[in-house]
Amino acid sequence: MQITWLGHSGFRIEIEGAVLLIDPWLSGNPMFPAERRAEAIAGATHVLLTHGHGDHSGDVAAICKERDIPLVAIYDLAAHFEKTEGLKIIGYNKGGTVHLNGAKATLVNACHSSSLGAVPVGSECGFMIAGEGHTVYVSGDTDIMADMDWMGDLHKPDIGILCAGGHYTMDMARAAYAAKRYFDFKTVIPCHYRTFGALAQSAQPLRDALPGVQVIDPEVLVPFRP
Repeated sequence: MQITWLGHSGFRIEIEGAVLLIDPWLSGNPMFPAERRAEAIAGATHVLLTHGHGDHSGDVAAICKERDIPLVAIYDLAAHFEKTEGLKIIGYNKGGTVHLNGAKATLVNACHSSSLGAVPVGSECGFMIAGEGHTVYVSGDTDIMADMDWMGDLHKPDIGILCAGGHYTMDMARAAYAAKRYFDFKTVIPCHYRTFGALAQSAQPLRDALPGVQVIDPEVLVPFRP
């Protein structure tokens, strides 16, 4: 398995026979070097989208069309892109699991909002992505929620990709609390931070709060293997 941060909440996860692009907002993302777009999307097999906000969905249509690959998302959001952009889709709902070239992606709850402009497009979500002996919890945009209790117990993710920038989502302290109370992560990767001034600029508080856990302060387009 190899994980690469694309800035903000975007990730490239190479797992089993899949190359998954999670919330790949590239155009206009101040964290992402535009000249390296081709590198970021090379070989992608699926795009996974947690919710409709533009800082997550902005490049979905262009990437799916360019790569001729499906969008994987909650049904309402996927169907919107199918209708408006003609995308191939794998639409499902919370509790469902789809098989993606050997990896398994289960749609789980999140606590946020989801729209495209004024258009409601289903509910905000996270993913549990399993393969190669790992389970990765992609929180999506969320606050702490009681559902994390059963999600941690049932799926037992060893890797957590957690929004932690504050203001729009849980902050570093709240992400650390969730990680300690509900999960047994070996590796935690913060996201949805450093992008704008309103967001946290350092992951040090998360690292300080999780002794014994590998907290990775990712660099854009620098891959790592958990």
